Amino acid sequence: MRRVLTTLLATLCSLLVLAQNVPALEQLKADPRKAYGTDYPYGFKTEPLTPAPRGYKPFYITGYARHGSRYYWNDRLYKQLDTLLKAAHEKQLLTSEGEAFYGRFLNAKQELMTGISELTELGWQQHQQIARTLYERFPEVFWKGGNVLAISSLSGRCVLSMSAFCQELVQCNPKIEIREQSSRFTLDGVVPGDRQNPAYRTWPKANPRYEKNLDAFPRDTTLRHKVLTRVFKSTEGLPGNLRQIADNLVSLYTSLPSINHEGMLGDIITDEDIVRNWESANLDSYSWVFRDQYQTIPILRDILTKADAVLDGTSDRIADFRFGHDSYIGPLTVLMGLDGADLDPEDPFAVKDCYQDWKTCKASNIQLVFYRSKRATDGILVKCLLNGFEVTLPIKTDSFPYYQWADVRALYLNRIADAEKD
Repeated sequence: MRRVLTTLLATLCSLLVLAQNVPALEQLKADPRKAYGTDYPYGFKTEPLTPAPRGYKPFYITGYARHGSRYYWNDRLYKQLDTLLKAAHEKQLLTSEGEAFYGRFLNAKQELMTGISELTELGWQQHQQIARTLYERFPEVFWKGGNVLAISSLSGRCVLSMSAFCQELVQCNPKIEIREQSSRFTLDGVVPGDRQNPAYRTWPKANPRYEKNLDAFPRDTTLRHKVLTRVFKSTEGLPGNLRQIADNLVSLYTSLPSINHEGMLGDIITDEDIVRNWESANLDSYSWVFRDQYQTIPILRDILTKADAVLDGTSDRIADFRFGHDSYIGPLTVLMGLDGADLDPEDPFAVKDCYQDWKTCKASNIQLVFYRSKRATDGILVKCLLNGFEVTLPIKTDSFPYYQWADVRALYLNRIADAEKD
């Protein structure tokens, strides 16, 4: 019965989202780079925040953020492209466009191979700006100073993202005391699936319902064909299968703004090409974020536990921040039901209305902001920001984007309990 009620509430909130938000395809027209999905560099556009109900002021913030823009996360992409392009060049199988691209790739090759997985300057700047924006939006939380805890995965790009954010926050107000920690002791609250996590455990998978109806969704293969014919006169005898070759070229293209190498591929791939393929790519993204949502339960539990400690007075912190990866913040948006991400539609064409993969962009972040009134009898309110925008939670409220924390807490504890029974 509890699951039925939760699903009904999620559906209601998702319908509200559809009524309020600009349709996904319209957003792509305004900003085609959103079609880059999880490679989309963080955008700094914001909207005015909804004023809090009378008498309420923010006092505590907790959240989770992905690392900022980086080079490719492993050496596979650059090595495979190097081997492929070298072989095609030697066999004289590159088109004139392909040869020009190969030359530009060679010029950047040393940098790319050296930078593998590392945070870029843009990634550092993204978290600086996020911190300053948060400070300026919620000065009541920070202006007196106070204690903050920031935890990170063991990955260097996450540690540096945390440092960029925390340094900027202290620049805003030197009275803020921040403890930064990247440690196996705190992995359960930021990357629980890391095998070095002493509390590591496996979680059940959740299969999205749309996958049963994939036959109704036509897959467009023209992008791969266009890319291959623009680069190669022929692919015969080249290393790698055709799908992998084309996908590697697309992955390189969408990563270029993050590493300051836009234009490397010339006109081989365009934003318009990526936009036309976005809905199909978004379906694939929804599959993995939906399937892995339960592995983020320890993160959600960490959020609840630390908020409880602040509210019952056993913690004096004004904020708790976590810095990790898309493999956690994406599924966490589903588990938390942000903007209807947990709707789980049966129709593959409806997925784009409840989940858009660009919301798991580089430096994407979730922030829960807590409010209280001077009157002790008034309940604690909370609102959620996803990438700086107010979003719905899967629960009823009469004052969106503000929700009763007691209701939100109960909902999430129920979700955790239900998952642990499976």
